Amino acid sequence: MVFLPLQIHVLCSQKKATLLEELQKSSKNQTGLDVIIHAKARDNDGRATMQSILGEIAAGSKPASLTVGWLSKEAPEGALMENWTELLSDSGFNLVDVSPGMSEIFALKDDAEVQNVRKAAFLCASVLKNYVVPKLEVVIDEEKTVTHAELMDDTEKAVVDPSKAKIKLKPENVDICYPPVFQSGGVFDLKPSAVSNEDPLYYDTLGVIICAIGARYNSYCANVARTYLIDADPVQSKAYKVLHKAHEAAISALKPGNIASAAYKAVMDVFEKDGPEFLPYLTKTTGTGIGIEFRESGLSLNSKNDRIIKVGMVFNVNLGLQNLQAQNSQNPKTRNFSLLLADTVVIKEKGPESATSSCSKAFDDIAYSFKDDEEEEQEKPKPKLPSSNGADTPYMKATLRSDNQEMTKEEVRRQHQAELARQKNEETARRLAAGGVGNGDRQGVMKTTGDLIAYRNVDDIPYSKELMIQVDQKNESILLPVYGLMVPFHIVTVKSVTSQQDGGHSYIRIIFNVPGAGYSPSDLASQKFPGAIYLKEVSFRSSDVRHTNQVVQLIKTLRRQVALRESEKAERATLVTQEKLQLAKARPVRLSDLWIRPGFGGKGRKLSGVLEAHVNGFRYSTMKADERVDIMYRNIKHAFFQPAEKEMITLLHFHLHNFIMVGNKKTKDVQFFVEVMEVVQTLGGGRRSTYDPDEIEEEQQERDRKNKINSEFNNFVKKVTELWDQPQFKDLDLEFDVPFRELGFHGVPHKASAFIVPTVNCLVELIEQPFLVITLNDIEIVNLERVGLGQRAFDMTIVFKDFKRDVLRIDAIPSTSLDGIKEWMNSMNIKYYESRMNLNWRPILKTILDDPDKFIEDGGWEFLNLEVSDSDTENSEESDEGYQPSDVDVASESEEEDSDDESVVESEEDEEEEEDSEEEEGKTWDELEAEARKEDKEKGAESDSEDDRRRRKAKVAGKSRMPDVSRQLPLKKPKLR
Repeated sequence: MVFLPLQIHVLCSQKKATLLEELQKSSKNQTGLDVIIHAKARDNDGRATMQSILGEIAAGSKPASLTVGWLSKEAPEGALMENWTELLSDSGFNLVDVSPGMSEIFALKDDAEVQNVRKAAFLCASVLKNYVVPKLEVVIDEEKTVTHAELMDDTEKAVVDPSKAKIKLKPENVDICYPPVFQSGGVFDLKPSAVSNEDPLYYDTLGVIICAIGARYNSYCANVARTYLIDADPVQSKAYKVLHKAHEAAISALKPGNIASAAYKAVMDVFEKDGPEFLPYLTKTTGTGIGIEFRESGLSLNSKNDRIIKVGMVFNVNLGLQNLQAQNSQNPKTRNFSLLLADTVVIKEKGPESATSSCSKAFDDIAYSFKDDEEEEQEKPKPKLPSSNGADTPYMKATLRSDNQEMTKEEVRRQHQAELARQKNEETARRLAAGGVGNGDRQGVMKTTGDLIAYRNVDDIPYSKELMIQVDQKNESILLPVYGLMVPFHIVTVKSVTSQQDGGHSYIRIIFNVPGAGYSPSDLASQKFPGAIYLKEVSFRSSDVRHTNQVVQLIKTLRRQVALRESEKAERATLVTQEKLQLAKARPVRLSDLWIRPGFGGKGRKLSGVLEAHVNGFRYSTMKADERVDIMYRNIKHAFFQPAEKEMITLLHFHLHNFIMVGNKKTKDVQFFVEVMEVVQTLGGGRRSTYDPDEIEEEQQERDRKNKINSEFNNFVKKVTELWDQPQFKDLDLEFDVPFRELGFHGVPHKASAFIVPTVNCLVELIEQPFLVITLNDIEIVNLERVGLGQRAFDMTIVFKDFKRDVLRIDAIPSTSLDGIKEWMNSMNIKYYESRMNLNWRPILKTILDDPDKFIEDGGWEFLNLEVSDSDTENSEESDEGYQPSDVDVASESEEEDSDDESVVESEEDEEEEEDSEEEEGKTWDELEAEARKEDKEKGAESDSEDDRRRRKAKVAGKSRMPDVSRQLPLKKPKLR
C-alpha cells in the first residue's frame, strides 16, 4: 500500500482486489481519496505495476527531492515484498523510517478495538482455565502419557471452537495468534518464537509446566501464560512468589502519565529487595504493546523506553526467569527449570486492568502437591492445614503411625484440639492484653424525644361544657377534669389505664410515669425540672358506664399507636446511612414471584415481588409503591443460596453488616423465597394407592416445578456472581454460600427444633424464624454440654470473641450427631470442650472481663478441659488416701490381719442380725394371705372376683416390703441443668 496526498495505491492478488472494491466507493464519498487497486495475476511478479506506482510518487519531480516514509525495520516476506523493497531502495527517493509514528497511531485503541482485545483475552483465559487446566489435572491424576505437541493441537482446537471452553463467541471471529506452547521436563524457551516439542509432559516431583496461549478476535490479539509447579522445593516456591510479586508490580506501574520504563523499574525493585539471587535469570524486557500485531515493538517495556503511557494502550506484560537450578536435584528433567507469567493489560483512566485475571496465578492455585503420605511423614511430621481465619495450623493426618500402631480418629482429633487450645489461649491473651474484647451488638442510648408538649398555648386546649374525660387524638393528649378545670396530659406520660364496675358506677384508674417508678427518662423531661411535683395516680368515678369503657379503649389505642411510632423512630435513628442505589441502564438480572421475610406487614392482601440486581445493590419491590427494599452490595456480610431438597422452599438469604428497615421492622437478615410445592390436605381422609396415575402425575409435576425453580435461582446466582467478580467489588469478597446438608444436625437454637447446617463460612438455619446465622470467624470456642454415657441429647454453647456478647445455646442435639459435629469443628479449626453439665456463662465472661490477667495465668480456657479436671480429681483422691498423720502408730502386719478377720466376722453377724430384724418386721406371704382372707370375711366380700383379690394381695405385699428409710443408700445428686 502506498499513501499519496489524494490517492491510495494497493497492489494485491485478484481475489483480494475483489474484496477491496467496496472500499473504493466509501472512501471517495467520506474522505475524497481515490483508492486505486492494482490486481496482479498469479504468474506476474508485479514489477511493472510497481514501477508505475513509483512514477505516480515522483509525478515529474526529481526523486532526490522527495521524502518517502517506509517501515525499514520490517523484514520483507515473500517475493512480492522483496521486489518492492528492491525497487524502492533503487528509486533514489529520500527514505525515512516511519515505524515510530505508525506505532503511535496503532498504540491508542478506540472503544471498539479495546472491546475486541477484551474478547480475545477472555477467550485465552477461559481456554486455559476451563479446558487446559482440567485436562492437565486428569492427565496427572491418571498418570497418562501425552506429548507437548498433542496438548498444543487439542488446545488450538479449543481456541478456534470456543464452545469447548464453555464460552459463547462466534468461531468465525476467532483465531490463534500462535500455536499454543507447552513446555516441561527441563527444556524451556521463553522467547515469543518458542514452539511445543514432541517430548512427553513431565509431571513428577519438582516438575514445572509452562502453558502459553495467544488468541485473536476480529484480528486483535491477546496473550496469557501461566506456570504450574508439582511438589515444588523451597527454591522453586520462592522464585515463583517473587516473580508473581514483580509481575503484579509491573502491571500496577502502567498508569496513564507514567513512562514505559516504569514497569521495568518496578520489577527490578521487587527482585533487588526480595530475590536478588534471581536477577541474572530475569528476562530482558517486561513485555510489549499488543493489538493487531502480536508484538508492537515501539511499546517495549524495557529500561530505555521513555514513551508516555496513555489511556487506550494495551500491553502484553510478559515476565520470566530462565534456566534456574532446583535444590538438590540430579534429575536432568528437574535440575533446570524456568518460570513464565503473562497477562493482557488494558490502560484505563483509573489505571491498568488485567483482561486475563480470571485465570488465577496465585501460588496456592498453581502449586500442586501429589506426595504420598509416607513421604509427607518423613519430610513434614506435622503438615499444616489452612484454618478458617487464614492461619496455618499443624494437623496430624489419620494415616500417620505412632509406635507402629494406626492412630484412631479420636486420637488425631485430640492432638489437633490440643494444638488448637494452645493457639486459642495465645490468641485470646493477645486480644485481652490489647483490650480487644469487642464492642458487642448492643444498641446505643436512645435519643430523647425532647420536651413533651401537649399544647403550646392555653387557648389551644379544646373547650368543653361538661367536665368529662376527653381523648384528643390530634394532639396525642388526654384531658382530665381536676378541680373544675380540664388539665391536659401527653399520652406518653400514661403508664396504664384500667376500669372497674362497682354497683351502678364505673371507676377509671390512670397511673402515670414518674421518676423512680420504672419509667424511661427519655419519655419524660423530668431531668429538666428536678424539683417538680409529679402526679402518680388519679381515679375517677362515673355513672356513664358506656362512656367509661369508650375512654379507656381510646386511651389504650392512642398509647399503643404512639409507642409503636416512637419505637420505630428510635430504631430508624440507629440505622447506618446507606449509599444510594444506582439503577442499571440495561435490563437488570431479575427473579420474579418472590416472597420476602420479614414481611412488610400492614393491612391488605400480601403480594409477591421482583428482585433485581442493579449496579451497586439489589432492589425488591411489589406492586405497592411503598413496599420496596434496597440492599447494597457493600452491606452484605454473607449471601446464601439454599435450593429445595427436603424443604418446601428455595431461598436466597442475605445477612447484613448493618441493620435496615423492612416495612416497620429493623433487621439484619433478609430472605427471598419461593414455595416449590403447595401444601395440600386431603379432606376425604382416604389413602390413595401408590400406583394411582393421578398421584404419580402430581408427584412428577411437583418434581418438575422444583427443578425449574431451583434452575431459575441457580442462573440468577451465577449472573450475580459474575457481577460481583468485577474489579470494583473484589474487595468485598462476596460469594453465595450453599449449605452442606450432609453435615447438618437437629437442635433447638431458639424455641423450636430446627435443622442446622454448616456452610463454608457460617453455621445457619434459614427455614424457621428467627433465622440463625453464626459467622465462624466470630467464634472463640464451643462448649458441648451434658455430654456423657446414657445421654440421648446434648447442648452446644457458642462463646464469641466479643465477650460482651451473650453466648448462643443450641439445645437438644441428638447424641448421634456428636461425632459428626466434632469432626466438622475440628476440620474448621474450631476449639471445642466437653462438660457433663450446663454452665452459667454470664458470670464466667464477667469474671474474664474483670480480671483478664488472672484468666490468662490460670490457663485460659483449659478450665473447661474435662480430661484435665478428671485427672486432677484422681490425683487429689490418691493423695488423700496416701496421707497418714505422723502421730498415729503403724500397726504390725499380724495385727492388721487380725483386725481384718474380726471386722469380717462382725460384718457377717451384723448382716444376720439385720436379716432377723427384717423377718420380724415383715410378714410372709402365707400370713399376709390369711389376713386378707380374714378381712374379706369380715367385710362380707367373699363374692369378690379373683382379680380384685389379686390386686389387694399385691397392694398389701407392696406395703409390707417397703424398705426402711434409714437403711437406704444416699440418692445420687440430680444433674444440674
